[in-house]
Amino acid sequence: MRKESESQNHYFAAHPKSKIKLGIIHTHLRGRPFEFLTASGVFSKKRVDLGTRLLIESMVLPEKGCVLDVGCGYGAVGIAAAVFNPNLRVVMVDVNERAVRLAKQNIEINNVNNAEVRRGHLYEPVKNSTFNCVLSNPPVSAGMETVKAIIVEAPKHMTDKALFQMVVRSKIGGKRLRTLLESAFGNAEILARKSGYRVFISEKQ
Repeated sequence: MRKESESQNHYFAAHPKSKIKLGIIHTHLRGRPFEFLTASGVFSKKRVDLGTRLLIESMVLPEKGCVLDVGCGYGAVGIAAAVFNPNLRVVMVDVNERAVRLAKQNIEINNVNNAEVRRGHLYEPVKNSTFNCVLSNPPVSAGMETVKAIIVEAPKHMTDKALFQMVVRSKIGGKRLRTLLESAFGNAEILARKSGYRVFISEKQ
């Protein structure tokens, strides 16, 4: 789950006000090299944060079908999913127009041809679609109601047996979110935990 200092621009804003300062991240995820263009006004612009990295390293992807990355930021999770399984179709969504532009550029930078980015609030850009897997590093600075909405509304956009996977800080709402997941899906397990983060996984019954 994402959290940044109050002095930083609110990265869940649709139109970030901060002056654009571009950056480049070079990293390895699951042993593969990635390059991400980043900028001020988006989450974790200097590195792939620990929560995102844990989600990427542990996420369970379907063999085929469609994957949704909710709150994609500059696109690390969705792009990694697309690279790890070229048979998937990955859709990434974010309300932040700057993040959406960056994610589109990062698709090209990483030579990904099975992913796309859509701009809008949570599931609105994919309201008529269903997915075999939903991934999210939720924007905690937007408030717990937004995080709750990502969980509660997810099943409506998922196929039977689809997997929902979300990374959270263990100290920030971990127990509450597990309860929400169990209420929404009827089940919730810890897929991975490391460095103060945990990845929850739930299956749509």
